[in-house]
Amino acid sequence: MRGPWLLYAVRILLAFDKFKGSLTAKAASDAVACGLRRQGFDGEIEICPIADGGEGFTEAIITALGGEWMEAPVHDAHGREIIARYGLIQREGGTDAVMEMSAASGLALVSDRPLNPSSASTYGTGEMMRHAQQQGVRRIIIGIGGSATNDGGIGMAVALGFRFLDASGNAVHDLPADWERVTRIERAPAWSGEIIVASDVTNPLLGEQGATRVYGPQKGVIDIAFFEARLQSLAEMVQRDLACDHRDKPGAGAAGGLGFGLMSFCGAQLGSGFELVADITGLRGRIAQADIVITGEGRLDAQSLNGKGPVGVAGMARAADKPVVGIGGLVDASDELLEKFDAIWQVKPEALSLAEAISRAAELLEDCVVRNAGFIQVKL
Repeated sequence: MRGPWLLYAVRILLAFDKFKGSLTAKAASDAVACGLRRQGFDGEIEICPIADGGEGFTEAIITALGGEWMEAPVHDAHGREIIARYGLIQREGGTDAVMEMSAASGLALVSDRPLNPSSASTYGTGEMMRHAQQQGVRRIIIGIGGSATNDGGIGMAVALGFRFLDASGNAVHDLPADWERVTRIERAPAWSGEIIVASDVTNPLLGEQGATRVYGPQKGVIDIAFFEARLQSLAEMVQRDLACDHRDKPGAGAAGGLGFGLMSFCGAQLGSGFELVADITGLRGRIAQADIVITGEGRLDAQSLNGKGPVGVAGMARAADKPVVGIGGLVDASDELLEKFDAIWQVKPEALSLAEAISRAAELLEDCVVRNAGFIQVKL
């Protein structure tokens, strides 16, 4: 161990995920940067937010790469008109659109209404994708998580031009509510671009670990058998009419089956949200250039070991032989978690209520850095 680590650092990388319910990844990074400056660090601070496929995914990439925000008029999961934001980034070979389905079809957007999973639709997600296609993008990168839906991507498919026909060959418009009338799927005109899906959910579409049984209740699903049968019917129709079967693939059950829908209707490729963000933002290269890496999110505990972003950052830092500090709003540090980091700091003071800690998150995070940074030592 050598002296206080700030004395030896020239470049610090802040690679934070969001503090759910209180701070975005960028806001958390800004608070940490303020704490470092207060503690006397006068070197370079680089901010590279991280995320999985859920809330904060778009911001992480746009912040890291300096992209442009776009606004699209869409409908939320209950059919109300809203504005959804997504990003455009210029990369070698063309323009990519980066978005998250929760910006259009998220559960948080309809928290003011009674949950209605029978009719909740991903139509708005499809509208946002269509809006991006109209901007001439070559690729759509979409994070899926935090959905209010359990429709298997039916609504999205309708917005992209797929037709769901009844026995007489007429289009069924009120979907997913009128799914029982659908007997055949008609393809939409093909789009030449590529679709990449970011999700760290590995659930299949159906079964005990499927979309309905695992995630349905949080969206208001009570009649499990009904919604499971609807997704089963969709999978069989897709297999027959679109000649593909993705129901058992890892991630098919993400976002109420939207993972399945994106693979089936759009030919999308699914991948790890964290790994995708790391690749797009060049996180490994940034870590290699840093003297110290600081990462964190709202809670660090045993679940963090299951593919969560901060542990992924810590693994990359260790592989590059860089000291890494983890910061959590709350910390429940097992021996296995402690082994991943050179130091772990908790933001919330023990005597403070969780509600007050959340309301003062930025202030407390900054104070946490000031309190710890001058005394914690790590190997450099």
